[in-house]
Amino acid sequence: MTTNAVEMLDIVKQFPNPAGGLVNAVDHVSFAVQDGEFFSMLGPSGCGKTTSLRMIAGFEYPTFGRILLHGKDIGQTPPYQRNVNTVFQQYALFPHMSVGQNVGFGLEMKGVEKLEIERRVGEALDMVRLSAMEKRKPSQLSGGQQQRVAVARALINRPEVLLLDEPLGALDLKLRKEMQLELKTLQREVGITFIYVTHDQEEAMTMSDRIMVMNHGKALQLGTPAEVYERPNSRFVADFIGETNFMEGRLKTPGGGAVVEVECAGGLGVHAVGGAGLPVGAPVTVAVRPERVAINRSFENVNCFAGTVLDLVYIGTDTYYNVRLDGGQVLRVREQNADPTQRTIAAVGDKVQVTLKAESAVVLVE
Repeated sequence: MTTNAVEMLDIVKQFPNPAGGLVNAVDHVSFAVQDGEFFSMLGPSGCGKTTSLRMIAGFEYPTFGRILLHGKDIGQTPPYQRNVNTVFQQYALFPHMSVGQNVGFGLEMKGVEKLEIERRVGEALDMVRLSAMEKRKPSQLSGGQQQRVAVARALINRPEVLLLDEPLGALDLKLRKEMQLELKTLQREVGITFIYVTHDQEEAMTMSDRIMVMNHGKALQLGTPAEVYERPNSRFVADFIGETNFMEGRLKTPGGGAVVEVECAGGLGVHAVGGAGLPVGAPVTVAVRPERVAINRSFENVNCFAGTVLDLVYIGTDTYYNVRLDGGQVLRVREQNADPTQRTIAAVGDKVQVTLKAESAVVLVE
């Protein structure tokens, strides 16, 4: 039976604003994180994700609502009495101490016996594959190795939940991508619940079991990476995660069926999924990812439109095309360059047929 490691129940966190009033940095947010899950809070700066993490850690207290750690209310419990640990973007390693001393520092402050500290330091460094680095100083380590030391220092206290506040933000792109995979592998190996804060969409998609997308203090959508990417529930989510084409229009057939038709600008009739319960004529937006659109390939589908290639960008593995449909709508298309002898399938100025499957187009109300 799956149990919840952390639950936030209708949480509100208010801060004073310059006008003398109050602003909801976190606005009636509720979610549950399962035991052993890699859970990410994703959103732009100021959306409330770090404030939510700090409330779980105990660095901030909720104005309203409850926070549960394995069923126990910890909303007003001091940080040192919560069995959670936090890894920050700045690792705050002591430069004069060795790796082993940094990792064992917390246990030393708790008065744990020296032999027990040595044993647990060894275990923690084995977890992050740094056992050979125990005698080194932080300045002798790479950025990725320092990050693993910070994780080992957090894990040595055997927390119920590990909180990570953009811990890869200070690393270069190549190292950040390597560490994403390392952190996910480590989380699976140790089996501890990870709650991760990031504004990097690709990072969240790569690492997470589930993602909660936030904006303006609200939780907009919670689901697996595939669910959030393929079936966004709002224009913000569709636009924030990945690249998306948007087509404005009005519902032409009643919402509620598997597929609906949307009348877009220039008389473009687009068949898409969603729009349940909406009446005919309701204003909606159709979202479709560029890689779900094809040029000069038939899907045997009703969504087949004539257009002209405005421009293209070759990026090696793929080519991006901007195609102006005859009705005036411009669509971004991403085609994989599968044939090395033919870089592109169309040239600027070519007349083309653009097709997309109805199940790849999603009706958004917001």
